[in-house]
Amino acid sequence: MHHIFKRFVVLLRNHIDQVSWQAVALTTLLHMLLIWGLLQLAGEQALTPATTFFYYYVVTTSTVGYGDFSVSTDFGRWVVALLQIPFGLALFGVLLGKTGQTVTYLIRRAMTGDKNFSHINNHIIIFGWHDKRTKKMIDYILADQKRLDRRILLAVTEQIEHPFLSNPHVDFARLNSFTDLDELKRVAIERADKVIIDGQDDDQTFTTALRISKLVNEYCHISAHFYDETKVEMLLEHCHNVECSSVKSAEILVRSMQDPGSSRVQEELLSTLHGDTQFSLPIPKDAKTMTFGSLFHHFKHSHDAILLGVAHNLSAQDMDLNPPLDYLVHAGDILHYIAIERVLSDEVDWLSLG
Repeated sequence: MHHIFKRFVVLLRNHIDQVSWQAVALTTLLHMLLIWGLLQLAGEQALTPATTFFYYYVVTTSTVGYGDFSVSTDFGRWVVALLQIPFGLALFGVLLGKTGQTVTYLIRRAMTGDKNFSHINNHIIIFGWHDKRTKKMIDYILADQKRLDRRILLAVTEQIEHPFLSNPHVDFARLNSFTDLDELKRVAIERADKVIIDGQDDDQTFTTALRISKLVNEYCHISAHFYDETKVEMLLEHCHNVECSSVKSAEILVRSMQDPGSSRVQEELLSTLHGDTQFSLPIPKDAKTMTFGSLFHHFKHSHDAILLGVAHNLSAQDMDLNPPLDYLVHAGDILHYIAIERVLSDEVDWLSLG
């Protein structure tokens, strides 16, 4: 008997799976119209107004039955007993089954990374997965309390499930390849605001950066991490909108030996989780030319921040660190500074500095 019941349940689920939402909605609507028409024919005037009927239909068909509305004629009772409750209850069961199936499907798609994100805008994409490093990157991004509220989309090629399912700020996409155009459209690469590329190896990082550098919009900033510095040189020859970082272990070791505590200073500057951190701020396009000295004093006195230097583009290839106080800073330049928290553009009195 148990085996027969199990087969019946499986058969029922298969039929529910094959029924579309459109068919369920249409059948339910037709059933409601049929019942309404028959109750109208039976003279059940108290039940036929639209709002009253909808409430009565849902309560009665779901067998909740509050009893505040019910049929009063013999013909109406036959309609309810033979047509409304038996067929309505079946439709209600299908509706619940279909809803449960859809919710399960959506959760499963989110977990496996099969969702389509081609509709999102102004988001951050992280290409690549490393168990500890990627989690730390996301912690650092979210620790910036004054950052713009951008969605973070983690894109991977590994066969893993969503590692941040409980984090509402992080979406997950599993791609067949980081260089496939259709897959990149699925993560809305052309509308991303920032991109981090941290592939499984330098070759994957290199090919991904080379591929997407021509696909992103002109305001998108791409950051790529390498172990081999020769890859950085090769990439910069072809892609001028990519900022490359590489492992600087030798430099850090020597600096720590010559100037004890240097590694700790660099760690503080990079982490948004504690202490002062390095930030950047583009100067508005309508700002007037100003001196580095006026900016330096304003940032220190008004925001307790220390200006480090001025860059002239997002990749900061020609940055001027610690320029003289009379150094001229122009609209569109990018200020790099140290502060306990980010300084927003509307918090700076640009007019008084010009």
